[in-house]
Amino acid sequence: MSVTTHPSDRADVAALLVAAGRGLRAGIDRPKQYLRLVSETILGMSIRAMAADPRVNRILCVIHPDDQKLYDEVITELDEETRLRLLPPAYGGLTRQASGHAGLEALAKLAPSPQLVIVHDAARPFSSLALVRRGIEAAFRYGAAIPGVAVTDTIKQIDPSGHVVDTPPRRDLRAVQTPQAFRFDLLIDAHRRAASLLNLDFTDDAAIAEWAGHNVHVFEGDIDNLKITTPDDIVTAQQRLIGFLENRVGFGYDVHAFAPGDHIMLGGIEIPFSRKLAGHSDADVALHALTDAVLGALSSGDIGSHFPPSDPRWKDASSDQFLAFAAERVRHRGGRISHLDLTIICEAPKIGPVRDAMRHRIAAIAGISVERVGVKATTTEQLGFTGRGEGIAAHAVATLLLPPVD
Repeated sequence: MSVTTHPSDRADVAALLVAAGRGLRAGIDRPKQYLRLVSETILGMSIRAMAADPRVNRILCVIHPDDQKLYDEVITELDEETRLRLLPPAYGGLTRQASGHAGLEALAKLAPSPQLVIVHDAARPFSSLALVRRGIEAAFRYGAAIPGVAVTDTIKQIDPSGHVVDTPPRRDLRAVQTPQAFRFDLLIDAHRRAASLLNLDFTDDAAIAEWAGHNVHVFEGDIDNLKITTPDDIVTAQQRLIGFLENRVGFGYDVHAFAPGDHIMLGGIEIPFSRKLAGHSDADVALHALTDAVLGALSSGDIGSHFPPSDPRWKDASSDQFLAFAAERVRHRGGRISHLDLTIICEAPKIGPVRDAMRHRIAAIAGISVERVGVKATTTEQLGFTGRGEGIAAHAVATLLLPPVD
């Protein structure tokens, strides 16, 4: 059976996310694109939205120079496949037009430069894959294309004194969104021409293309493609996500016996001790339990199915990579680890002195903040194998927020 493809399926596409604004109208303590909505930042969601189309093979964000640390925190939460497509960020200018131009010039330095570019506002985290696809296909056909939705309210044009001077018919009006899509050479040429002149201030790329004399096609937009601007928009976005994401809880349990040695690995921390824990890997019972908890919440098997002890690759392997693997699978699903809770059961060594170091190490491995990691320890009052000092057991609970699977 033959498969019908669109000619644009072979297009070389770059995504340019404009994220250099200050977002003062949002009324928060940071630029709105770095605000976390339930499980992910607005910018992180916007990046993933562009990466959903496999034709988008390069992604560049234009950021404010003061936001480099915030940006670095965002990209650590993305899945590896998306991070591989991210280019180093460009720094924006004083206006939306200047920031867009800076991003285009950064893309122009690539070899080769892209055939098409989709320009997206980082404050629109709900852009759908279907919308991105429509934009790419329209740009391939028309050269310049923007999404628009029909206007449902009557629009009045007024004069400086507030009097109505015109009522344009609604059938001829569209509310314009992003991502806007263009032939790369067309858009960068228009930007360069506009930048060479003074007193020009365009608020979107379509206006620059229009000014440069190009016809701009309007394709079907998406009413759910919310732009977050005000505090009310933030509330709307939070409510939408709470209704969309589902809570998942997974449980993990592991046991390792003691063997002759001089230290143990526990929670990613090396602890001097009179013995070690026996196992095919480094036998970090705490990280093993946490890994199984995360995989369980994902309904993705257990540590043994992904890292079987029969495989020599995992001989004496650091267990850090097991938990990192599970956390990466969460990000790949578009989810987030909300909390990891670990209980270590042993008579010795004492966990209190290393508890905070353990929390920080687990947080670093999982790519989450330390406030999302709990570590506790208890004994069994000298009962059972842990009470006799024969080994260590660990219980773990992982709480995830994930998009629903159906």
